[in-house]
Amino acid sequence: MKSSFILPLLPLVVTQTVHATEPVKKPNVILIYADDLGYGDLECYGAKNVKTPNVNRLAKEGIRFTNAHAVAATSTPSRYSLLTGEYAWRRPDTDVAAGNAGMIIRPTQYTMADMFKSVGYTTAAFGKWHLGLGDKTGEQDWNAPLPASLGDLGFDYHYIMAATADRVPCVFIENGQVANYDSSAPIEVSYERNFEGEPTGRNNPELLYNLKSSHGHDMTIVNGIARIGYMKGGGKALWKDENIADSITTHAIDFIKQHQKEPFFIYFATNDVHVPRFPHERFRGKTGMGHRGDAIAQFDWCVGELLKTLDQLGLTENTLIILSSDNGAVVDDGYADQAEELLNGHQPSGPWRGNKYSAFEGGTAIPAIIRWPKQIQGGRVSDVLMSQIDWIASLGSLIQARFPKGTAIDSHNRIGNLLGTDNTHRSWIIEQAANKTLSIRTIDWKYIEPHDGPKMITWGPKIETGNHPTPQLYYMKQDTSEQENIAHLHPEKVFEFQALLRKVRKQTNQTAL
Repeated sequence: MKSSFILPLLPLVVTQTVHATEPVKKPNVILIYADDLGYGDLECYGAKNVKTPNVNRLAKEGIRFTNAHAVAATSTPSRYSLLTGEYAWRRPDTDVAAGNAGMIIRPTQYTMADMFKSVGYTTAAFGKWHLGLGDKTGEQDWNAPLPASLGDLGFDYHYIMAATADRVPCVFIENGQVANYDSSAPIEVSYERNFEGEPTGRNNPELLYNLKSSHGHDMTIVNGIARIGYMKGGGKALWKDENIADSITTHAIDFIKQHQKEPFFIYFATNDVHVPRFPHERFRGKTGMGHRGDAIAQFDWCVGELLKTLDQLGLTENTLIILSSDNGAVVDDGYADQAEELLNGHQPSGPWRGNKYSAFEGGTAIPAIIRWPKQIQGGRVSDVLMSQIDWIASLGSLIQARFPKGTAIDSHNRIGNLLGTDNTHRSWIIEQAANKTLSIRTIDWKYIEPHDGPKMITWGPKIETGNHPTPQLYYMKQDTSEQENIAHLHPEKVFEFQALLRKVRKQTNQTAL
């Protein structure tokens, strides 16, 4: 049977521009990037047990997307792809990073921050980084300025976590060096062995006074919570988990106030709702869903504080905000915080099958909202098929940036989709599971390539991997929960998707598909 599915060759070159009847001042751009926030975790996406009024406001005043995807089902590759426009699986070193990883995005690469900076924006990053610091893994001197950091990637200012909250070092990095450095407590970090005399969650569970581990996360203890990796020292520089949201939000607000008279780009990457979840006491008990639900409420508060600042400074109209998440939701991801027991009908992945790590849609299907009052009519919902891989090319088109040859090779200009002026679907997007299994999603179909791995994650969370030894094909128009594998009924579709994956894998920085 002849197939009606066509594999178009889509150009990378950013040619589309936004035309207006009069010159439009470049908008400020804030990318709010939540961590492990699922499609169903927000009130405007159907969450019943948690209130998110500030995110609701964004949705009411902008466009809420119902078919948007992160590039990968885990953090590091998703963030790499978002900021570079290159699929992370093209690089062997983009798996979930250790806290002492060297820089995964290299200073010679062109980033989203470089793009904004090239056309006159002041740029900043706040919160979770998890893309490595310094030149080489394990060789950072945390007691001195790092020889390579975000200043080499186009960010004028940064106040970040080196990796993520469940990994050492548990300190903030401000402009390339440990913030509030305490010379009386020099920092040592290892992901190979503990330091003599230092307690661990495995050997000293009595010291876990804030959170206990459910699986893994049993090494160095900081703030009564065990982490991944070993750390010694830090002193006054060590963070308190309950203050992380306040700290990154305060620094972002200060940056906005300092640069309110010039165009700015902010990458605001929250720690919520990643483990360990230990929100500030003013949020604990707010939702009835334990620390995970309360962390969602805390995330919403962060959003509200940014919106309030923009309102007060008169910047709301010409500030473009994109709110999204780095991958799908996970409930028990290593700490005994009763996240599973207290769901009470809450569905973190919404209608999708699977969660973080998975090849099923719940691994990469994420909330995505855009608001720009000056140019976007609010109150709309869009089902346009969208991938975060395209955001760098799309935003580049909006600000009329020029891309160096060989950069953002996988990113296509879909600015019309983002602004709601073009409702045509992306012909296909690619999704990456934690084990690097690739899937192709179109508006009608989902193809998952074969993998011989286990059906369930074996090391902790109760999550389906999406692995199957033979190809999987689902008709998403009727089977959004990916229950009926019909690959045997449509061999021609399977062949076409396999051919497309081969083409994409062969693509290099010299050959854009």
